[in-house]
Amino acid sequence: MTCPFEENPVELGARIVRGSLRRERVFRDRQNPFAFPDEYLYERYRFSTESMAYLCQLLDPYVASATRRSRALTVPQTICIALRYFATGTYLYAVGDAENLSKNTVCNAIHKVARALTDMLDGFVVFPGHLPTQSVKEGFFPVIGFPRVISAIDCTHIPISARLGENEADYVNRKSFHSLNVQMTCDHNCMVTSIDAKWPGSVHDSRIFRESTLCHRLEQGLFSGVLVGDRGYACQPFLMTPYPDPDAGHTWPQTRFNVALSRTRVRIEMTFGILKARFTCLRGLRVAPDRASRIVAACVVLHNVATIRRERAPPVDQHSPDVVDPITLDYPTGRAVREAITDQFFA
Repeated sequence: MTCPFEENPVELGARIVRGSLRRERVFRDRQNPFAFPDEYLYERYRFSTESMAYLCQLLDPYVASATRRSRALTVPQTICIALRYFATGTYLYAVGDAENLSKNTVCNAIHKVARALTDMLDGFVVFPGHLPTQSVKEGFFPVIGFPRVISAIDCTHIPISARLGENEADYVNRKSFHSLNVQMTCDHNCMVTSIDAKWPGSVHDSRIFRESTLCHRLEQGLFSGVLVGDRGYACQPFLMTPYPDPDAGHTWPQTRFNVALSRTRVRIEMTFGILKARFTCLRGLRVAPDRASRIVAACVVLHNVATIRRERAPPVDQHSPDVVDPITLDYPTGRAVREAITDQFFA
């Protein structure tokens, strides 16, 4: 036993054991956000060290400060701030507290990165995909045997909460909350191949598609293949939708067609799930509609970058798809193509 009057009445052996078990302290460079393991970076920013280095190289010409005056943020710091907001969707002051920065600095960094990524949209979001059209068709066909598919299409609502002024009613959707109705298409790898993120929540999916650049290009016959969509769209020669009520005499072929189309179209639902799980900010944006559109586009670019670089996908919460009012009036030419596909592949 040691003397009770000593300053540290702990036996020498105990001090030796305690010292041997103590972890060595590792001092990391606070100016270098990448000085952490991949698990740490992925949890906070949704990207690994290599992918974040790639993003820095990609965005450097757009977000780099002209000087280091007033301790201006470095490119890695700016990108990490934006990625943390995209990944968490938390309040700006919370992101600022985590990064030891002011709310205004965080806001400027987020929108600087969002603008830069939006400017790159045409380079990373390409219809019908970065692969040849035939490769996209061959990627969709093994899902369940639906032929000629080059993309799956649907819309998803992105909640927004901001002062909307006199146009507030336009943003109230059928579930009675304010949102943007965002149209996207995807390929078989769940990469986004087109996006239209400017419409208020009250606008129907069919109108968004009808007035989109994608629809006009398809009407001009610029692509060989068909899209698959739900009953929120009218059946057209380039857009297949389910049979509303299979005929009694042809129930089996038409039912098989509907099942195959639904199983193929689920790729767009999977894309929405991965996108919103990877970037939680899309579950509710507290910004004006124009800024919300830019953030959605930026997250889509980041999603495609993550898919190309094979970043791991986050766990996806199972949720029911958005419900839309069905379109009952189909185009005769669309019905004819649907019948031909049914007779050839599902009869």
